[in-house]
Amino acid sequence: MVDVDLRKLFSETRTVAIVGLSDNPVRTSHRIAKYLKNEAGYRIIPVNPTIAEVLGEKSYPDLLSIPADIVIDIVNVFRRSEHLEAVAREAVQRGCRFFWSQLGVYSQKAEEVLRDAKLPFVMNRCIFVEHQNLFH
Repeated sequence: MVDVDLRKLFSETRTVAIVGLSDNPVRTSHRIAKYLKNEAGYRIIPVNPTIAEVLGEKSYPDLLSIPADIVIDIVNVFRRSEHLEAVAREAVQRGCRFFWSQLGVYSQKAEEVLRDAKLPFVMNRCIFVEHQNLFH
């Protein structure tokens, strides 16, 4: 994790792209996305090539397919660790402002990509838990 003021990050965030967002309501990614949208008030952008929409939002197959006029403040990743490097490369190429991988998701190679690009990040931490700790 880079040294980051999470309170400031969350306060300045408007849009969260959620890579690996499931349309299954019992999945963690779905519950957290619903919280981020309905409770925290963020715009969520689902990223999942297997679904057309979730939580009333159009889903995109990858970060690079999201229209360029949409600013992505946080990329929140719910993919297995072996996919993290590729997602980190997409986040850098897309110009995302912050990279976050969920609890249990970490990759040294992804960390190197992010550090080389000077893209701030958090890995292996739950965005829901961190948001709850700061704002509730």
